[in-house]
Amino acid sequence: MSILKEMQEKLPADAKISEVKFEGSEIVMYTKNKDFFRDSETSVKGLVKELKKRVEIRPDISICSDPEKTKKLIQEIVPEGAGIVEIYFEPELGKVVIEAQKPGLIIGKGGETFKKIKNETLWLPKIERAPAIKSDVVRAVRNLLHSELDYRKKFLNMIGQKINQKPDAGYDRNKEWVRLSTLGGFRQVGRSSLLIQTSLSSVLVDCGIDVASDQFPYLNAPEFSLEKLDAIVLSHAHLDHCGYIPHLYEAGYTGPLYCTAPTRDLMVLLCLDYIDVCQKEGKQVNYSKKAIEKAVKHSVVLDYGEVSDIARNIRLTLQPAGHLLGSSLVHLHVGDGLHNILYTGDLKFGPTKLFDPAFTDFQRVETLIIESTYGAPNDFFPSMKEAEMNLFRVIDETIKKGGKVLMPSFAVGRAQEIMAILGSMKFDYPVWIEGMLWDATAIHTAYPEYLSQRMQREIFHHGKNPFISEIFKYVAPRERNSVIDSGEPGVIIATSGMLVGGPAMEYLKGLAPDKKNTLMFVGYQAEGTLGRRLQKGWKEIPVRSSTGKTSVINMGMEVQTIEGLSGHSDRNQLLSYMHKLGSRPERIIVNHGEQHKTTDFARDLHKIFRVETLAPKNLEAVRLR
Repeated sequence: MSILKEMQEKLPADAKISEVKFEGSEIVMYTKNKDFFRDSETSVKGLVKELKKRVEIRPDISICSDPEKTKKLIQEIVPEGAGIVEIYFEPELGKVVIEAQKPGLIIGKGGETFKKIKNETLWLPKIERAPAIKSDVVRAVRNLLHSELDYRKKFLNMIGQKINQKPDAGYDRNKEWVRLSTLGGFRQVGRSSLLIQTSLSSVLVDCGIDVASDQFPYLNAPEFSLEKLDAIVLSHAHLDHCGYIPHLYEAGYTGPLYCTAPTRDLMVLLCLDYIDVCQKEGKQVNYSKKAIEKAVKHSVVLDYGEVSDIARNIRLTLQPAGHLLGSSLVHLHVGDGLHNILYTGDLKFGPTKLFDPAFTDFQRVETLIIESTYGAPNDFFPSMKEAEMNLFRVIDETIKKGGKVLMPSFAVGRAQEIMAILGSMKFDYPVWIEGMLWDATAIHTAYPEYLSQRMQREIFHHGKNPFISEIFKYVAPRERNSVIDSGEPGVIIATSGMLVGGPAMEYLKGLAPDKKNTLMFVGYQAEGTLGRRLQKGWKEIPVRSSTGKTSVINMGMEVQTIEGLSGHSDRNQLLSYMHKLGSRPERIIVNHGEQHKTTDFARDLHKIFRVETLAPKNLEAVRLR
């Protein structure tokens, strides 16, 4: 008997179930019984406990109230302060979508308002937060998902059927195996990608690009097959982890992409920008904007702590990584307790303005795959308090000279951390923000529940959102020169973070000769980038004109690096994270670091923890079980 049939037979006889479908790993039932829809919690709890599957009861469209009447009822039920922006319907799913500035008021204390809407309208409410800053990306993603409801319903049902497919006759569980293949990001920073294979499944975790060198993961490895891929899991939205995912959809992949909601939206923003930058610089682009839409159409978003089957014998849980909005530690539970893998992606095990430290309470971890960006013996950061003091000291000294501070920044992560610091302090000078940094900040305002508990309290209970402070000034490209030429002191935050093109380079050209100005680095500068060279003391900046000729700009401005504001952990934090893990791993695999850092860190971890440690190269395969 199929699990869907078994579940339907265990419900009350008068449940009037009209349809039973998989929706990924979840089971969805549509009912024509109004009373059962209103009060099905007891029946469903028993099923969930017995079958260990998430179950959602939705109304059959035949029992839902008239849409116009429903809108009026919602407006009457919801408090005025909720700030409802839009109400629309997804009849294929029996849902009414309510987008509001304060979703908590729509849920109500103890879920009372939510239940009242559900019981009186007979629609299942789906509540979304309206960004405090208008976001074209958030709107476009939500519109796309809404327009593809029919496709997604069939797609998610297909995933569920595949996940719940039983092994072929003669399959021997005693001969199960687990293997890791390193496709990118091992003994290097950039193009992170790893393949987890078992005797039943194949899952790709991250698939990024190295922007500085235009390198991509080794998808031509013999063990990688796009046709046999069950799922892609994305830890976070930086391009070195997500930038090549759309290519897979361009190449014909039609399976699911698992990540958090903010990771999905930020991926769209960064990948669209990557296409634009490549086109402007005359570089080959390996996918189209349509491919990014395909990735969104096939995305399956998970909340932190939500357990989801993603293949026949692999269960996924995402937990906070502390690195970036929506960034996740990836925990894979293979088989019936056969093996547990924890891939950290990029993690921060220390408090920041934006995020709480990375999650540690894992019950089982046999193999730990951990980053080593700052894993060398001399990689130690000052405290956050000291880092903030240094930041303000340099800004204050520059402003007193009448100069400007230029901060090259990644669009997502460090820019918002700096904004949170400046926006929550008494800072009276303008902070100019150009381009994608502003768009990324708007996405942050759509997902405040992914920020630190302290910042959530400030936003939800005290109405203090640092991102909407009046000190922040959006700059259009045509206004850039007026900012450079103005005599007004202040701070400029612009991409790219390593001075590999972008608006930051244009600001640098204009500001570099003046000794009053300061170039301030607040994030990682990879070897070979202009940012790293300027950190090392370069005094001349090579600039190529539109005609192809190269000229030189003398570097008169001061160069400062503020340590401690990184979204990565330093060596002490990495060691502390491993000490505090809820489960002691049997094996530690080191990745995401320059070659000598990964090998040295793996050696040191072996001495400290007395377990097997590895620092594999790209294109190696490691038998985990």
